[in-house]
Formats: sequence, structure tokens, C-alpha cells
Amino acid sequence: TPIATRHIYSETADATADIAAALQQAKAQNKRVILDFGGDWCGDCQVLDIHFHQPPNGQLLESNFVLVHIAIGNFDKNVDVARKYNIPLDKGVPALAVLDADGNLLYAQKTGEFEDMRNMNPQSVTDFLNKWKA
Repeated sequence: TPIATRHIYSETADATADIAAALQQAKAQNKRVILDFGGDWCGDCQVLDIHFHQPPNGQLLESNFVLVHIAIGNFDKNVDVARKYNIPLDKGVPALAVLDADGNLLYAQKTGEFEDMRNMNPQSVTDFLNKWKA
């Protein structure tokens, strides 16, 4: 069954400004930042978003992270931002990076770990959030 497409990634957002705002919030709330590179057209990105928001992940995410969705268009938008955070977009999306509140890169998805999200379970997202929370 096709996944209902929800609007997650804004094509008009300023990714650099969004990241700066997220870092400010993370610092104030003692959280980390997750950058989620993808597109509304990407089924695995849609599944990841569902997994992010179901229990216990929604609570884990809310308590420990500020989530920034970064639209990549047809792999032609925010390419510089992806490069800055060592995200190889050619490996597929969704692709995640984790930053500390100072903007230091703690993790960058190198091998398309989540590009096959449809065949992964919510527990893999739980494990990821637990591993990278502050």
C-alpha cells in the first residue's frame, strides 16, 4: 500500500537559518539537533517521519532533540548544506546528521543506513535516538 504523503520538507525554507534557530533552541534546552535530509516524494522519508513520532520515539525525540527537515529537491537543493555536514546525498535519503548544541557534527549518515526505512522497524529509530541523545 502506498504511504500517504505528508508535507514534511519545505522547498522554500532557508535551511541555514533553520539550523541556526535549531541550534539556539538546542543550547537553551540542553538538546541536540537532528538534520533530516529528504523530500516529500521519498517514501522512506515518510516512513521515518512516522517512526519518529510513534511511541516511544516521539517522546525521546521531543525530550532530547530539535528536528530540522531539510528539503533536497531532486537532489539539487541544499547540496552545500548536505556537504557541510558530510551527508553523501548520492547514497540516498532520508539521511540524518546529529549536531551538538554548539553545531559540532557528532554523526553523519555515510552509507544510506535509513534509505531502506520501509523495511526497518521503529526499534531501529529508538536505538538511534537513544544512542545520540545528549
